[in-house]
Amino acid sequence: MARTILYTYKEEEKELTFSYQEYHSIQEAVAAAEGIDITAYLKMEQQIEAVTRDKKAVRDYRDNHFRKLGFGRITLAQKENRGVGKK
Repeated sequence: MARTILYTYKEEEKELTFSYQEYHSIQEAVAAAEGIDITAYLKMEQQIEAVTRDKKAVRDYRDNHFRKLGFGRITLAQKENRGVGKK
């Protein structure tokens, strides 16, 4: 099921359709949409995950790296409740 990513890139609000079948994370999807190669970032992220059990360290590295690339907020839009109240 496709979801919508809401993100800010270089102070411009943007939207992107996203599916986990195509990308592993929303960060990969927005980087691809903006034409940014994050191969080196992904290697470093794997190394950090290998040496620490602290998920906060990985999250901090990711957030700081994407901030340096020019991204602000990167989040999934709320799912729409389809069929709620229908019988």
